[in-house]
Amino acid sequence: MSGFLLFSEVNSTHFIQDISQLKWSFYTFWCLFLAVFMMVIRDFAYVIRLRILTEQKLSWKKCLTVVLMWEFASAVSPGVVGGSAVAMFILNKEKIPLGKATALVITTALFDNLFYLLIVPLTLIVVGIKILIPMDYSHLINLFWIGYAVVFLATILLSISLFVYPKLIKNLLLFVFKLPFLNKKKNKAQQLSRDIMLASKHIKNKPLKFWIQIMGSTILSWSARFLVVNFIIMAFNTLTFYDNVVVLGRQFVMWLILLISPTPGGSGVAEYLFSSFLADFIGVSSLVVVFSILWRLISYYPYLFIGSILLPKWLGR
Repeated sequence: MSGFLLFSEVNSTHFIQDISQLKWSFYTFWCLFLAVFMMVIRDFAYVIRLRILTEQKLSWKKCLTVVLMWEFASAVSPGVVGGSAVAMFILNKEKIPLGKATALVITTALFDNLFYLLIVPLTLIVVGIKILIPMDYSHLINLFWIGYAVVFLATILLSISLFVYPKLIKNLLLFVFKLPFLNKKKNKAQQLSRDIMLASKHIKNKPLKFWIQIMGSTILSWSARFLVVNFIIMAFNTLTFYDNVVVLGRQFVMWLILLISPTPGGSGVAEYLFSSFLADFIGVSSLVVVFSILWRLISYYPYLFIGSILLPKWLGR
């Protein structure tokens, strides 16, 4: 069910009455500006992280192009798929060896997962699981913990693959390319696996400063991503510090569900989750859909627009 289908279900008379009650002020526009600015910060932090990971091999402009194309790929693919494969392809076309590109994407996934694994317990300490998941959706608690465990196990697997036993990826690749319909590409798989091992060896010998910078840019990008919703709600409603933490915490749950979404960019699922998890912070039920659409207009649809412009130019180049 898309946001626009949800919108059509709202009683139009009540909707007009409710939207007329919204108070537009300098503070409103300031919060909406900050919501948009958070998206700029998010992408800027991604650019910094990519620039560090590529050891300045890519220019700032190319890093920005890769990030925007990466986000475009994520926006048009199901959450369960993501844009990682496309990111490796893009980096490779920007003169980054495929093995190193693979190691870089694994590193970004690892640190993204680490952020999530660390921030969720901190949020639970403040608000607790019963507040994090609304009462009407208490049946999702077990699903949430299962998802958290999957992210935890995936992080361990990525860590082992990158830092402890890079041969794990090599063995997996060689096993896959033993399949009859892939056997012809076995030599390329062997070369790729060697490149990944070399890139892994190079990355894991980086100094502590390098990893602090990667983690810092990751925290900045993800914090900015989630704060978009907070600023949208604050534009029209008053939120205490505790309320802001709850809104952030509920977004963490939403993000976990969106990871397994079968729709491109979580379209439809994202709007539904927004109306389900954050309605009590908006007050007027008929405006929940408007808030969710505003959220997607700021955080999702721009990447579709930018990607549709960048993709033909990038392919042509």
